[in-house]
Amino acid sequence: MTAVPTAAPGPAIDDGSLVSRVRAGDAAAFELLMRRHNRRLYRAARSLLRDAAEAEDVVQEAYLAAYRSLEGFRGDAALSTWLTRIVVNECMGRLRRQARRDNILPIVAGHGPHQEEGRDMADEPSAIDHETPDRLLARAEVRALLERRIDELPQDFRAVFVMRSVEELSVEETAQCLGIPEATVRSRHFRARSLLRESLAQELDVAEREVFSFAGERCDRIVARVLRLRAEPPAG
Repeated sequence: MTAVPTAAPGPAIDDGSLVSRVRAGDAAAFELLMRRHNRRLYRAARSLLRDAAEAEDVVQEAYLAAYRSLEGFRGDAALSTWLTRIVVNECMGRLRRQARRDNILPIVAGHGPHQEEGRDMADEPSAIDHETPDRLLARAEVRALLERRIDELPQDFRAVFVMRSVEELSVEETAQCLGIPEATVRSRHFRARSLLRESLAQELDVAEREVFSFAGERCDRIVARVLRLRAEPPAG
C-alpha cells in the first residue's frame, strides 16, 4: 500500500488575517478566531462573575457582539484586548443589573487604587512530576481549593489576578482590558497575591493539625485487634 503523504502544517494565521476572512464571510475563520481566544475570554468572565455557566453565556454574547461590530474594529489595540473589553463590559453590565435587582451595591474592592503599591513578585519555577492517578487527584483538589480562594477575592483584585497570574497578560494588556491605570494593575495584583497567600496559609494551618489522621476505621481496627488478642488465653 502506498503511504499517503501528510501535508505539512501551514503557517499560523495572524489575527488581522482572521478578521479579514471573517469579514468576508468565512465561517471557518470565525471558528478559529473563537477557539484561539476562548480561554482568555472565559477566564476574564469567570473572574468577574464567579459563575461558570454565566461566564460561558457572556463569552457567547461577546462573540456575537464582536461579529456584529467587526467592521468597526480598526486594529488600534490587539484583537484579544478588544474582545476582552467586550467581555468585561458585558460582565459589568450584568453585575449592575443584578445589583439593581437585589437592591444592593455591587461587590467592590476594599482598597483604593493607589493603596498597597508594590512590585509583582517573581513566579517561582516548579518541577513537573511524573503523572500518576494520585498526583492528578491531588492536583485537582489543590486547583479546586485555589479556585475557591480566588472566588473569595474582592472583584477588582480577582479580575486583575486572573488576567495577570492565570492568563499571564502583561501589565499593559491588563490595564487596557480593564480600563484602569497600569499602576492600579500593579497594586491590585500585589494585594491579590498577598490575600491569597494569607488565605492559603490559614488553610494549611488547619490541614497540618489533621495530617496522618488516626480516627475512624484505622482506630477501630487497632482497638478491635487489641481487644481480641487480650481475650485470647496466653500461649503455653
